[in-house]
Amino acid sequence: MARREAFRGTQGRILNLLRTSALTANEIAAHLGLTHNAIRGHLAALQRDGIVREAGWQRGSSRPAVLYEVVPEAETIFSKAYIPFVAHLMRVLQEQMGQGELDQIMHLVGRSLASEWPRLRGKFPERVEAASALLDDLGALNVVEKQNGGYVIRGRSCLLGAAVHGRPEVCHAMQSLLADLLEAPVRECCERGERPRCCFEITAPPGAVDASHAVQV
Repeated sequence: MARREAFRGTQGRILNLLRTSALTANEIAAHLGLTHNAIRGHLAALQRDGIVREAGWQRGSSRPAVLYEVVPEAETIFSKAYIPFVAHLMRVLQEQMGQGELDQIMHLVGRSLASEWPRLRGKFPERVEAASALLDDLGALNVVEKQNGGYVIRGRSCLLGAAVHGRPEVCHAMQSLLADLLEAPVRECCERGERPRCCFEITAPPGAVDASHAVQV
């Protein structure tokens, strides 16, 4: 959704104002000491990124003016609490339950996450490509490689590395997510070193048509 650049400079100052209340472009310009046209340019960019939206109209002496606000879903990207919260949650869960029970819960979490998206359609290679695109949309750049009649989705980084510090239980959650979406066996083969990277081996289900190509994302 958002570019990190939006949190800095003029756009960052605009967002701080709009997180407090909906404002018109003229009101933002007055707060920041900038021209109306300059503010409109920044607002247009923030709207394209899905961070800001129109929130109605404000009556004026001459004509109504558009009000702008931060999109509610975008508020999560401002929080710095998610990563430490998830890290401590995983630590407490590991201390309070056995490894087998924790693994089972993480598999259930993965299946629950899978319910947020429709099942992937098409032939097996097309479903793998769609799964790769989904991971890319979630922030995990990856490459798809053919392997032993199946595929490997090899990440350039880890989706949740900063939050879970390479805990295999969370990798199992993502494994279940992909298995449910692909309707095919998936095994995580993630790297958990200093620079963790996602990795998932996907086995072709019975009757799947093999593809002669691999797609890089």
